[in-house]
Amino acid sequence: MGIRVAVAGASGYAGGELLRLVAGHPEFDLVTATAHRRAGAPVSAVHPQLVGSDLVFSATDPTALADADLVFLALPHGESAALAAALPEPVKVVDLGADHRLHDADAWSRYYGGPHAGTWTYGLPELPGQRAAIAAATRVANTGCYAAAITLALAPLVAAGAVSPADVVVVAASGTSGAGRAAKAHLLGSEVMGDLSPYKVGAHQHVPEIRQATGATGLSLTPVLAPMPRGILATVTAVPTGTVDPRAVLAAAYADSPFVHLLSEGTWPHTAATVGANSCHLQATVDVDSGRVIVVSALDNLGKGAAGQAVQNANLMCGLPETAGLSVFGVAP
Repeated sequence: MGIRVAVAGASGYAGGELLRLVAGHPEFDLVTATAHRRAGAPVSAVHPQLVGSDLVFSATDPTALADADLVFLALPHGESAALAAALPEPVKVVDLGADHRLHDADAWSRYYGGPHAGTWTYGLPELPGQRAAIAAATRVANTGCYAAAITLALAPLVAAGAVSPADVVVVAASGTSGAGRAAKAHLLGSEVMGDLSPYKVGAHQHVPEIRQATGATGLSLTPVLAPMPRGILATVTAVPTGTVDPRAVLAAAYADSPFVHLLSEGTWPHTAATVGANSCHLQATVDVDSGRVIVVSALDNLGKGAAGQAVQNANLMCGLPETAGLSVFGVAP
């Protein structure tokens, strides 16, 4: 028997991707998958890509999770904290929700509402010092999907003093799975196909997380809903503090990171290349007209932006190779 794993909120898109990754993991054994409204349903009835699984969803209750060695919480924002608090302390927990990401209680209240549940170790291994912090933790807060794409593009440049943290502008497009699985009129195929639409302009909930993770003090984020199931493409621009080679800064920062790839010069990221992978693809240049540094980042919002990142964190927490059960290669076409 390997490491016993439970997934709460397993009927959603991120939960389904977690089930797929755990099923193929060399050291993880899935013992419990919980869901609210789908309790009692076979997993394969909700996730047909997991045909052959004989697992049935149980109700999301602490007693259903407490016997696991490792629990993934793939619940809506605001629902993880109470469940996590009821789990025994030795159980390792990775929370894919936002409940434990932010240090600032006022920022939580402003962007999410309700009481602040406290702060866990932040689950982005590529940040300086985070691999060791995650490996030593029993509670880890997984990144948001936009936050992962933007932080990986920006954080090394701010840390190196190569760009001003006071003037960062981001336009980022996301696939519809980033909005979750609940039925919503604006996510219907007939509404999304052939269309691009901005949303939460000037007030996206990942802004305080990105500022916290990157050191940016002034950040404007415009998210765009794109007619694709999964993927994020983020264009990040900032003002250089002097003459800078952004590619050199990124190359040095991620030289030992197996899942972050600086593409060859002149090759630009695109979302399809990251589908199904735990990879983030980066490219950078300096705008010849404005002089602003431009970094383009692509990742799978259900992979490196959610479930893949969660497994990467869990690997570190469990003393396993960081890459166990994860692929750097996407699925194409």
